Amino acid sequence: MLAQLPPALQNLHLPLRLRLWDGHEFALGDDPSVTIVVKDPQMVAQFTHPSLDALGAAFVEGKLELEGSIHDVIRVCDELSQALVDEDDDNLPVRTVHDKETDAKAISYHYDLSNAFYQLWLDSDMAYSCAYFETGSETLEQAQQAKFRHLCRKLRLQPGDYLLDVGCGWGGLARYAAREFGAKVFGITLSQAQLDLARERVKAEGLENQVELQLLDYRDLPQDGRFDKVVSVGMFEHVGHANLTQYCKTLYGAVREGGLVMNHGITAKHTDGRPVGRGAGDFIEKYVFPNGELPHLSMISAEISEAGLEIVDVESLRMHYARTLDHWSERLEDNLEAASKEIPEQALRIWRLYLAGCAYAFAKGWINLHQILAVKAHADGSHDLPWTRDDIYTP
Repeated sequence: MLAQLPPALQNLHLPLRLRLWDGHEFALGDDPSVTIVVKDPQMVAQFTHPSLDALGAAFVEGKLELEGSIHDVIRVCDELSQALVDEDDDNLPVRTVHDKETDAKAISYHYDLSNAFYQLWLDSDMAYSCAYFETGSETLEQAQQAKFRHLCRKLRLQPGDYLLDVGCGWGGLARYAAREFGAKVFGITLSQAQLDLARERVKAEGLENQVELQLLDYRDLPQDGRFDKVVSVGMFEHVGHANLTQYCKTLYGAVREGGLVMNHGITAKHTDGRPVGRGAGDFIEKYVFPNGELPHLSMISAEISEAGLEIVDVESLRMHYARTLDHWSERLEDNLEAASKEIPEQALRIWRLYLAGCAYAFAKGWINLHQILAVKAHADGSHDLPWTRDDIYTP
């Protein structure tokens, strides 16, 4: 039996209790709000260097159980890790091969999990991307509709515009742009499960003449400038640093002269795009987004510019994504029993940590979310954008 705490933990003062497999309990501070139940004796050694990926992996694999609200768990585990693990500033940027087969498998792993599972905690349109809170008091449903509206207004969508939706997901934005702005939309995804449900919803709303959705890799998009506007939401995180040049050139080739391109996606804290330290990025890479890579704002902005597009507006929605993820996490926690019937136990453990952990990460500024609007100027350098942003915010 273990009679005392490992020396590294003895001087910590955290609202954390450790309960060992033999029944012994150790409180690291007064009135613990979180209990870590250590089921595997070999895990004790991990607590001398409790990186976030090691703690997360142990929970996913059933070596640890966590008691307390998931949000308290994330906060307290980060404080534990921060006290004992260096920030790992020498963490190198990830560079992986992103061919079509690899990307298709990664997308399928993440998005083909279960439509019913996603429906438990997403809004009714199943918008799996950062919502837009105009006052901060909106419901998730209201904020996701506001996000659709915000994107369409930034793109200055007009009736009859031909919009390309790269990474269309379950088709919420595509249907909104067609229904509310009169656009004709061509959307692509690499997830068969998403595509099937998205097409069902297009048909149910009678939008078949306005919205066409296909299973297609962005690298196979037509390069004849046929689209008036392009929107890419929550997709370029899957592209990979090595393929950002091709991605941006593909968007450039798809849009007509004078057309607009909106890239909405998660960006890295570090300018070289290396993952956040203490293992948080490693956990997401292993369990959530295989081959996912986040570029810094400067990196994606440089690639957009080098492709020939002119950046005309950039907006950070970091706090909006923290609020969005809080909503998602709370909704999942409220539906754990139903979720356990849709996906395996290990997958549910991953998603509980992922949603709550990402909410914490955005709130802490470990990662960001940027909307970047660019224009493909005419040959003479002109474009048709208004002089101010007033039209974006004026109904």
